Amino acid sequence: QVELVESGGGLVQPGGSLNISCRVSGFDFSIYPVSWYRQFLGQDRERIARIGATGAASEYADSVKGRFTISRDNAENAVYLHMSDLKPEDTAIYYCSAFVRQRFWGQGTQVTVSP
Repeated sequence: QVELVESGGGLVQPGGSLNISCRVSGFDFSIYPVSWYRQFLGQDRERIARIGATGAASEYADSVKGRFTISRDNAENAVYLHMSDLKPEDTAIYYCSAFVRQRFWGQGTQVTVSP
């Protein structure tokens, strides 16, 4: 059974940094790309970062490029998102996701950027 579990969200001040994590199980993590999405209140989820199976390739949405870094540890079945220079407009629920014959989602973790 595929499972993704995010952790590490919380409240951070503007300009601050935060790391969030996602641990996965139930599939061969090392051969699948994984993505981070976020969802603003009342809006659809948007993909903000994606990392290839080996971790050698990654891509970012323009809104986070240069501020966020996606990484993965295949030995730990985990994917991470390091977020820096956070802005109030980054406030959202953050989800990790993998497409393993169908798209699977974690439960999400709330990130709030506020003074």
